[in-house]
Order: sequence, then C-alpha cells, then structure tokens
Amino acid sequence: MAFLICGPKLATCGIVISIWGVIMLAMLGIFFQTHSAVLIEDVPLSEGDIHGDKNPPQSIYNLYNKVGYNCFIAAGIYVLVGAFSFCQVKLNKRKEYLVH
Repeated sequence: MAFLICGPKLATCGIVISIWGVIMLAMLGIFFQTHSAVLIEDVPLSEGDIHGDKNPPQSIYNLYNKVGYNCFIAAGIYVLVGAFSFCQVKLNKRKEYLVH
C-alpha cells in the first residue's frame, strides 16, 4: 500500500478535527481582521505599542492584523492535514476492498 500511515478511525478523526480547526481559525482570523475589542487580550501588546507611538491605534490595528494572518495560516495548515487524512481514508477503503 502506498503511504498508508493511519488506520481508518484515526484518519476519520483527523478529518473531523481539521474541519473544526478550519472553521474556528477562519472565524478567529476574520474577527482579528475586523479588530474585535473582545480579542484585545490575545493581541501581544507592549508598553511601547501604546505609549511610544504617535498613532497608537494604528500600531494596535497592525498587531490585530498580524494575529489574524497567523490564524489564516494555521487554518491553511489544518486544510493540509484534512487533505492528508482524507487520502488516508481513501487508502484504507482501497485496502479493505482489495482484502475482501
């Protein structure tokens, strides 16, 4: 079998977790891109970002955008893991078909 690494249950679990990860991280990315005030505690702020800049809101918005991009990148990684898990499910189905 070509690159059969996971069993059928683990591959299915990988698909479910990937779907959840993509949905959750895409929504977080959208909320960070819209500068949601609820997520301010998750933005890596320092004293220099608030007091050392002449335009503090813009530097904070830039930090929001960076965190949002990181969420989108993580969602993309979850898409890749989901595609890998889907391939593993297909390979397990093929193996099951060939055995019977």
